[in-house]
Amino acid sequence: MQYKAPLRDTKFVMHELLDSAAHYQTIPAFTHVEQDIIDSYLETAASFAENELSPLNMSGDAEGCHFNDGVVTTPKGFREAYKQYCELGFTSLTAEEEFGGQGMPTSLNSAVNEFMGTANWSFSMYPGLSEGAISTLEHHGTDEQKIQYLPKLVSGEWSGVMCLTEPQCGSDLNLVRTKADPNGDGTYSIKGNKIWISAGEHDMSDNIIHIVLARLPDAPAGTKGLSLFIVPKFMVNEDGSLGERNGVSCGSIEHKMGIKASATCVMNYDGAKGFLIGPENRGLNCMFTFMNVARIGTAVQGVTASEYAFQGALPFAKERLALRALGGAKFPEKPADPIIVHPAVRDMLLTTKAFAEGGRALVCYMSQFADIVAKGEGDALAYADQMLSFLTPIGKAFLTETGFESAKHGVQVLGGSGFCTEYGLEQNIRDTTIACIYEGTTQIQSLDLLGRKVLGSQGKLLANFSKVVHKFCQANQDNADMAQFIAPLAELNKEWGELTQRIGAQAMQNPEAVGAAAVDYMYFSGYVTLAYLWARMALVAQQALAGDTTETGFYDAKVKTAKFYFSKILPRTRTHVARIDAGHAPFMDMDVDQFVF
Repeated sequence: MQYKAPLRDTKFVMHELLDSAAHYQTIPAFTHVEQDIIDSYLETAASFAENELSPLNMSGDAEGCHFNDGVVTTPKGFREAYKQYCELGFTSLTAEEEFGGQGMPTSLNSAVNEFMGTANWSFSMYPGLSEGAISTLEHHGTDEQKIQYLPKLVSGEWSGVMCLTEPQCGSDLNLVRTKADPNGDGTYSIKGNKIWISAGEHDMSDNIIHIVLARLPDAPAGTKGLSLFIVPKFMVNEDGSLGERNGVSCGSIEHKMGIKASATCVMNYDGAKGFLIGPENRGLNCMFTFMNVARIGTAVQGVTASEYAFQGALPFAKERLALRALGGAKFPEKPADPIIVHPAVRDMLLTTKAFAEGGRALVCYMSQFADIVAKGEGDALAYADQMLSFLTPIGKAFLTETGFESAKHGVQVLGGSGFCTEYGLEQNIRDTTIACIYEGTTQIQSLDLLGRKVLGSQGKLLANFSKVVHKFCQANQDNADMAQFIAPLAELNKEWGELTQRIGAQAMQNPEAVGAAAVDYMYFSGYVTLAYLWARMALVAQQALAGDTTETGFYDAKVKTAKFYFSKILPRTRTHVARIDAGHAPFMDMDVDQFVF
């Protein structure tokens, strides 16, 4: 499949829906980012994604990465594409100008990353991990560490990677065993093993900077005893040149269901020299700088899955002939009608379209708060931090799950052809499955949303967003053209608070109620959040149609997709409410010993 970047829709979101240029004017660091600059980056990224990355997507999947005695080689064409990626400046987009970066906003970077990721998600993993490492060093590194590592990370000459997971622990970092023993000279000896380390070893950069969670001697138990360390693949000399190989090696690469062109490594640290980042025993706090960047990036992957599914399925649906429309032949001159005439096929196509375009809007909306968190000041910073904290688990969990649903629909539209590798849509399912797992599974993100963010804040974080939705509904309550959107949105927004209170009351009787309700609560939250954004998009489109636009087809399709979302997708909230109100007993009544086969 040849990918085509959705430039028009991305510009709709950034310029017409969320007015990115005006948003950037409110942040002193970004006042220079005007619409023509935004468009220039988007168009360059679109061209590179379409012409360089997309042609490598299926071949990279077929070839995969190669492992030979600790050496990992990426598929044909990846190194050359990465060199071009660096030369175009994409590795330096959001990094600090002091270290060679361009100081651009996260929201612009998220749009660029969507193009790259839809074209070739495996490729995008490599620079994506570096972004998190750069952000961690910018926020928590010493001046000396920044000078030593950031310029070449920012240029892309070196890459970065986060090393958390171990054989005995996935998301539960309480169980991390990797040790960091002081060497007596300010450095540490890192000993342990990490697994599932994306881009932990490869051949695309000259050095790889590992950001490693480990325990100091006599550190407190649990996550309060974790520290964070820089562990370079090659030591760095005082003049910045590469020195001897450090005691870090790749033991193997995983044989995976998808993202096969992304090296997922087992990393061994055999007394590797490490350098402490931030305070002792505060590694988890420093790590979340990296993780928040990664979770927005994973939300983007959900959007890429929906966009890829739509682009792969739509041409086939227009060309494939099968049966006649139940209401009579739509194309009587042909032996059968194209399958796009059938409601069942349109249902799948419109679902993927609604999730792709709605997800794109949510990622940009989230990322604008990330812009403020990165460079904002005062009350605006505190508010943006709260909004981003609330929206991140929704974006990560809901968009990856809907992306996976869309990937399935893409294959289903093609029928047996979708099951075959040459169309690329079965790869989309395989590549997308991991998005629901890494950076915190759907279930863990759901617990974070309900337990930590909503109930943990006594409802404050939910109230912040509910007020935004309420004000929008109030402002448009007398707009007859918006009634079909405003009435159900206002009702669901009110129900959101009531549902939260009911769960809170259940939890006071039994804390298991939170775990039982969390996933359904996440889905309810996700559907309502996308409904708010789809209502806003419908309003913008209606206003454009009322003017002198020459793009009536584009805006009319936007309104009709919003109608589809509200009438055919939003009612799913009823099932999730019913499941929540059923309580935790249906999950917990069965004794463990009764789970047998």
